Amino acid sequence: MPHPFPLREIARQAGLSEATVDRVMNHRGGVRESTAREVHQAITDLHRQRDQVRLGGRTFMIDIVMQAPARFSTAVRCALEAELPSLHPAVMRSRFHFRETGPVGELIATLDRIVTKRQSQGVILKAPDVPEVTAAVARLTAAGIPVVTLVTDLPTSGRIAYVGIDNRAAGATAAYLIGQWLGDRPGHVLTSLSSGFFRGEEEREMGFRSAMRALRPQRTVVEIAEGDGLDATPRDLALDALARDPQIRAVYSIGGGNIATLEAFEALGRECAVFIAHDLDGDNTRLLREGRLSAVLHHDLRQDMRRACQIVMRAQGALPGGGGGVPPSPIQVVTPYNMPVTG
Repeated sequence: MPHPFPLREIARQAGLSEATVDRVMNHRGGVRESTAREVHQAITDLHRQRDQVRLGGRTFMIDIVMQAPARFSTAVRCALEAELPSLHPAVMRSRFHFRETGPVGELIATLDRIVTKRQSQGVILKAPDVPEVTAAVARLTAAGIPVVTLVTDLPTSGRIAYVGIDNRAAGATAAYLIGQWLGDRPGHVLTSLSSGFFRGEEEREMGFRSAMRALRPQRTVVEIAEGDGLDATPRDLALDALARDPQIRAVYSIGGGNIATLEAFEALGRECAVFIAHDLDGDNTRLLREGRLSAVLHHDLRQDMRRACQIVMRAQGALPGGGGGVPPSPIQVVTPYNMPVTG
């Protein structure tokens, strides 16, 4: 791929040595295929960011590490890169480490590589709340690399801040909307989580159940979990739940897989009277426009990414200000008639 970038710039972006990058670029062999992909991805990222940042002055390299469906990771990447021009006085550069699923050990290995090799000034992290991740955050912190959690928190770790919505309030909002739209009509509610290890999803589910008990105590909640927010597993889980409970008429999708859930209803010829989802990613935007979702609980990812970067910059002394809590991002109830303009 033709490019104007110095070898050292590519090496920094990839988190590799200049010698390794040189071997890849000159096809000398002796380099793993995965390492070669990292080099080419670094060049792609530099091309995309070149017109958005001024490559001069003090440059900060941040690593975005996420376990999430590709549709959400893509939305995060686009939100961050759209905000790069506003993140002065420092110039922010970003590396992305995205995975949809997999053993937690692979995620830990990514975080530990950042500690040992990556020369990172900060990490923005979306990860399950398990002891191994908490320990990895501690190692990052001990190495002087501040960690900001995104969307789902790790409150017992050494992270310096959480950026995202109040997940309990989001769950309660979903319960209110379903209660209003279903009214006194009979019907049970299906909730779907991608994983019980993401604290944000757990808090949404707790907020939903608490509000539903207070507002509509007669309403039964049926839960499915461990679908990873992808499409194959949630479809089977939803089909099984619908077959076992003919009274399910509404859905609160906490962890995604919405196309699959809707396909399950359609396969059984069942009506989904109310469907509340999270995040205006590509899939949900289309489903909302088609009228297949009732509403999406959305928050401004661009604002979230700007906040997260500013927190890292502040921790590194590039911006004034000290500690203090970060207020939760506002929750927007988006329908087909008030969809935000993007771009």
